Amino acid sequence: MKQYNYLLLDLDGTITDSEEGITRCVEYALNHFGIQVNDLHELSPFIGPPLLDSFKEFYHFTDEQAVIATAKYRERYVDKGILENKLYPGIKEFLAEACEHNKTVILATSKPEIFAKRILDYFGLSRYFSFVAGSGLDGSLHTKTDVINYILQSNNITDLSTVVMIGDRIHDIIGAKNTGIDSVGVLYGFGDYKELSEAGADYIVEDIPALRKLLL
Repeated sequence: MKQYNYLLLDLDGTITDSEEGITRCVEYALNHFGIQVNDLHELSPFIGPPLLDSFKEFYHFTDEQAVIATAKYRERYVDKGILENKLYPGIKEFLAEACEHNKTVILATSKPEIFAKRILDYFGLSRYFSFVAGSGLDGSLHTKTDVINYILQSNNITDLSTVVMIGDRIHDIIGAKNTGIDSVGVLYGFGDYKELSEAGADYIVEDIPALRKLLL
């Protein structure tokens, strides 16, 4: 088992259970287009990937429609959806222990960085993170690959064997593979074993205690 010095963590589905906030905001955006959703759980695939991509993939929106839908999503998210969110039990303790073990903990999310920082502040987690990276409201750092590359460059990390990406969806695993780092898939989020294993996760863990045992 390698010893990783840099722990890159996804946000939605890895640190926080954000299903309520995200699905309600997606519903709000879809309603703008006259689309009704009977079961919010149907919208859980929106958790993790970039919003623009999801609106195009799941509802076949044009580029222009996806931009409008994303703006409508953020209209509700900025005040309401962002706080319809909760920490996974044990994650705060995991982050604290990682810091005690002199691990460098970094946030790597596809969520706009400005929102990610607000969430970390809201839950009292900011002190555990040495660096926070997310997408820009202007569409910059669109993919998880972009985000990870930005982290590596900004922190002058050259020994990729010391870095691991921790996340719950295929995009986290693919981002890690594209940038040459290892990955851990977590099953307590919104992805499942099939998705993570087929994406090529180096490790897959059931829960936060298992994540702790693996990395700390």
